[in-house]
Amino acid sequence: MTYEALTAPAHDRGITTLTLDAPANRNALSARLVGDLSAALETCAADDSVRAVVLTHTGNTFCAGADLKSPPDPAAYVALMRGVLALPKPVVARVTGHVRAGGLGLLAACDISVAGPGASFALTESRLGLAPTVISLPLLPRLDPAAASRYFLTGERFDAAEAARIGLVTVADEDVDKALVPVLDGLRRASPQGLMASKELVTATVLQSFDQHAEDLIARSAALFASAEAREGMTAFLERRDPAWVW
Repeated sequence: MTYEALTAPAHDRGITTLTLDAPANRNALSARLVGDLSAALETCAADDSVRAVVLTHTGNTFCAGADLKSPPDPAAYVALMRGVLALPKPVVARVTGHVRAGGLGLLAACDISVAGPGASFALTESRLGLAPTVISLPLLPRLDPAAASRYFLTGERFDAAEAARIGLVTVADEDVDKALVPVLDGLRRASPQGLMASKELVTATVLQSFDQHAEDLIARSAALFASAEAREGMTAFLERRDPAWVW
């Protein structure tokens, strides 16, 4: 299968690597990227030769959040995050660049994540008149509560070490690929049945939360996106200026 926003999947001894490759918009979550990644994950789920999936990126940005010019349907993005969680195989994020807004939801849905010194993170929704609505489903169970309050509200940028401290990423390391070696070796040594059953245990509560709250959060997200403040925030972002409410 040919993907427009992903490079061709690479396979190495049971590990399939999916690479986000939409440099024109910094791997932002467009309808195309969400569709391509969802389709690729479905293929991995059905392929017995795939033991685990590594999700990485081209360029200096893992994911810039929602594509404001071509945003995905919120329900499709929720389905993507839920699909990562429900995939019967582990998903490991390899992050060497920036992650913003909705990109943190994709990252948090992954089972294990390794971030390098070039990685940075920010939940910028509040600065656009929005909120981290649907991405709160995978994010809040991972994050230290005090850190969640701070970064949800302020939109501050933080580095890989801080991301590891607050629970967003599993490992922060100067050498991402070296740090991945024992992780991938462990996954290759595990049985498919063992991996699936173990993942079901660690994702069960989060998946229940998706099923209980996703519809309400999708509605909240839509209402925020349709508001006058959000239109001003997104316009200001695209025009590279401060929105009207900045003092």
